[in-house]
Amino acid sequence: MSDQAQKLEEMDLLRFTTAGSVDDGKSTLIGRLMYDTKTIFEDQLEAIETTSRQRGDENVNLALLTDGLKAEREQGITIDVAYRYFATPKRKFIIADTPGHIQYTRNMVTGASTANLAVILIDARKGVVEQTCRHAFIASLLNIQHVALCVNKMDLVDYDESVYDAIVKRFREFASRLNINDIAFFPISALKGDNVVEKSENMAWYKGPSLLYHLESVYVGNDHNHVDARFPVQWVVRPQSDKYHDFRGFAGKVAGGVFKPGDEVTVLPSGFSSRIKTIHTFEGEIEEAFAPMSVTITLEDEIDISRGDMIVKPNNRPEAQQDLEMMICWFNEKKLKPGGKYEIRHTTQDAKALIKEVRYKVNINTLHKIEDDLEVGLNDIARVSVRASRPLFTDSYRKNRLTGSVILVDPFTHETVAAGMIVHR
Repeated sequence: MSDQAQKLEEMDLLRFTTAGSVDDGKSTLIGRLMYDTKTIFEDQLEAIETTSRQRGDENVNLALLTDGLKAEREQGITIDVAYRYFATPKRKFIIADTPGHIQYTRNMVTGASTANLAVILIDARKGVVEQTCRHAFIASLLNIQHVALCVNKMDLVDYDESVYDAIVKRFREFASRLNINDIAFFPISALKGDNVVEKSENMAWYKGPSLLYHLESVYVGNDHNHVDARFPVQWVVRPQSDKYHDFRGFAGKVAGGVFKPGDEVTVLPSGFSSRIKTIHTFEGEIEEAFAPMSVTITLEDEIDISRGDMIVKPNNRPEAQQDLEMMICWFNEKKLKPGGKYEIRHTTQDAKALIKEVRYKVNINTLHKIEDDLEVGLNDIARVSVRASRPLFTDSYRKNRLTGSVILVDPFTHETVAAGMIVHR
């Protein structure tokens, strides 16, 4: 591996999602980030320049970099989650460009589920609209700790500071009812490049950093739970070779906490205890593992362990629950059936599940509970009570996004019908 490749491999990674109302400039913003950081290939640039000319656009349409579907290009909108990758000398980025339409709420939930940060765009001419509130609520629901609110199209309001200040004030009032720890505000023009990668000369009144500087420097190391040790076993590794004849390891992704050789651990559901003998990665043995690393752990004792078991610390165990309270976003065109039977998937565990009760739906524009209409359809967000066929080892979603999340699957069509965030009573 070259020195440059090695450096890139070791760089910090930030996953972020973009959201906003239709035509607020999300795809243009991502195109601008990629264009100004010179992460576009020459043939890509030539292709979008050609397409822009054919469409009669005045400027190079950078949104074409992310609008990959033919229907999106024809309408000039995003209707699917588009994932993009770029890197600067300071950090690597994975972007989930999600659609703004109300009917694609499920796509935003999908794109935001693994994000460290949400970039929410507002059209400076329109101000805070229902979709702004909807996307901020979803970011809060999904426990995204960092939000960058970008007031876009400032060039169309003559870079007026009072317009920006009014929008910031209105959003702060709404966000005060949400659970978001860190909100940063940026007046930008994605089309012109103001305050995206470089500071803008058109807004001397703005004293903050550019959006890219914020994305490069925001600290997300504490977004993972490094206190509660959780290791869902995904695979039992038995090489069956002469060199590793007696090797028996347990592979998976650390969902929380820190594991080190010598640590006393307990295996759920059996309750048997042992100590960690070694921890392995593809590169070799390591001295500690923490979220979200993928590793193989060996134990000092021979314990019967299989996929779906969880290795934890003896004095810090997740709750073993069959009756679950959760917030769900419904993904399917077929409505949720109270009393309906689904498959539930949690970390590496699978079980059957019964919807016991729909407690309420949420109006995610006003945050009000809806208790007189409990029919849950596509893109609805609701609180439900679920009974699993066997205990699942869970934490609340607020405590741990990995051990606090589930998906519900239709047992006949195998479609994912809902994403769920566990709420402990």
